[in-house]
Amino acid sequence: MKALVYNTLYKNRIALTERNLPKIENSKDAIVRVTLSSICTSDLHIMHGFVPRANNDIVLGHEFVGEVVDIGSEVKNIKKGDRVSANCITFCGECYFCKHGFINNCKIGGWELGCRIDGCQAEYVRVPFADTGLTKIPDNVTFKNALFVGDILSSGYFGAEMCQIKDGDIVAVIGSGPVGLCSMLSAKLMGALSVIAIDINENRLKVAEKEGLADITLNPKKNNIEEEIKKLTNNIGVDSVIEAAGTKDTFEMAWKIARPNAIVGIVAMYDRNMILPLPDMYGKNLTFKTGGVDAIHCKDLLKLISEQKISTDFLITHEFDLKEIETAYSLFQFHQDECLKIMIHH
Repeated sequence: MKALVYNTLYKNRIALTERNLPKIENSKDAIVRVTLSSICTSDLHIMHGFVPRANNDIVLGHEFVGEVVDIGSEVKNIKKGDRVSANCITFCGECYFCKHGFINNCKIGGWELGCRIDGCQAEYVRVPFADTGLTKIPDNVTFKNALFVGDILSSGYFGAEMCQIKDGDIVAVIGSGPVGLCSMLSAKLMGALSVIAIDINENRLKVAEKEGLADITLNPKKNNIEEEIKKLTNNIGVDSVIEAAGTKDTFEMAWKIARPNAIVGIVAMYDRNMILPLPDMYGKNLTFKTGGVDAIHCKDLLKLISEQKISTDFLITHEFDLKEIETAYSLFQFHQDECLKIMIHH
């Protein structure tokens, strides 16, 4: 089968090549025929060597939907022929962390697909722990509608959930990329009175405004963000901040625009260590929450999509066939043609 493989020996570290079809290796596995997949910034991080735990010579990708073609003997919730959305996290459902909802820290799982084991940017993929890693797609939800449920929508929801948003809160989201936009969508869903989108990309700010995800948009190249936030909040600061950009400047901005006793939720992936200047922020009594997504709400998110209460279809700005995936990577990596998310047809 055709598969997009990461290998440090390749000229560009990735290449579309031939791989053997995956097979059931464990009684809890499922084999999925991939119908649609997408490229995630995390894939780029692997490509550039920013993910030390990633294995070499693996098929990339963890964001996909498809049809189940085979299952192991212990799979109970999924059957052959089911249309499914995949969770970006592999988790057993039985360990201490899984039982407490901390699935990213599963003792025998975590981010596996497209990182530690072969992922989805191929014609077929093996999914371990299929009963937890796959969610059936409702009949009135298309593959396209469900494509982002198990990763960026879950990540955005995770960011908003970390902030414990209450009705009437003012929430700032730093970064209007796909995860940031999903964070805005989720913040609105959770009752935020006002969402402030912050980004240096005017086109992405326009998307946030057009889709009704942000009430106010600010560009650090045009605005003094701290001063603008003071004006907008009567010199108090925002109730919570979702940091979805992942730079030194945005990390610093996050705690500076938060009001005292606010929550800063960090869903961004950084390529270097960040430092908390504790003497400077002393007395603000901030709560920082960070980490990889605990994508435990996939079924609920699919229900919301089914009920037409949320949609992520607007994120798809470009479409390619699997045979063109290397071109798609280039476009996505360099943000060409105002690219937000790419949908790959398999």
